[in-house]
Formats: sequence, structure tokens, C-alpha cells
Amino acid sequence: MIRLTNLADYAVVLMSELARTDRRANASDLAQGSGIPEPTVSKILGQMKRAGLLVSSRGVKGGFALARPAGDITVADVIEAVDGPIALTNCVSTAERECTLEPVCSMAVHWQTINEAVRGALAGISLKEISKPVSPPGFVEAAARVTEQAD
Repeated sequence: MIRLTNLADYAVVLMSELARTDRRANASDLAQGSGIPEPTVSKILGQMKRAGLLVSSRGVKGGFALARPAGDITVADVIEAVDGPIALTNCVSTAERECTLEPVCSMAVHWQTINEAVRGALAGISLKEISKPVSPPGFVEAAARVTEQAD
């Protein structure tokens, strides 16, 4: 199973919330709104700022805001700011490889292609796209039925 870390998941949640509100927010407000513990929110906000995805300001109206428009920040940017480069296997990792099969492995080049496809998919989704409000499944159909019955 391929799975993101909890921190990466939480980072996407927080960044999409900042994109949705399009205003400055502090760690306390984001923690309260997301249900993510405030120390975790503070840690993630620091990582996002160091990665250049957020800017911060102090003072009464201070807080964190997106450093670029939401359409210019991708899910891949957020994940990589927390977890580092996206690498599905050691074959595509920039870290030291520990695979004993590497010298004879015919899959390494294919894993690179697969990894690029996954990263490309994540890079193709912006915060602007995922911060749009969505209706619960079946909501549109139910609303249409209610409207038809009212007519």
C-alpha cells in the first residue's frame, strides 16, 4: 500500500483551508477549524513557511497566508515540503539505495516512469482545485428531486 504520512495529509488539509478562506489565519484558528492538534498545526505551518509556500506576519492581524496564488501551489509541492521528494521505491529515491537486486533489476527504469506519473498527477492538482466546496454525494440529485416535486 502506498500511503502518505499523517503530516503530509494534515498539511494538504491546512493548505487547502488557507486557500479556501483566502485570508491570514493563525495556528490556533486552523487547529480549531480542522481538528488537528495545535502543536502539529504549528509544526506544519513552519515547514510550509520554510518551503516558501506560506508567508507569516506578526501582530494583532498577523498569521499565515499563502505565499503564491492557490492555483500556483500544487499538492505535490505541499507533500514534498513535509515528506521530501516523492519516491515510491528506493529505486527512485535520491537517498542511499539499499537494494541488493539493483545491479540486475530490470524494473528500476520502469519504477522511475511510474514515480514520475504519480508525481505528475499530484503536481497537476492545485490548492485552488481542491479548496472548492463540494456537495455531498447524491446531494445534487436529491436537490433536483425536491425541486421537481415543488413544481
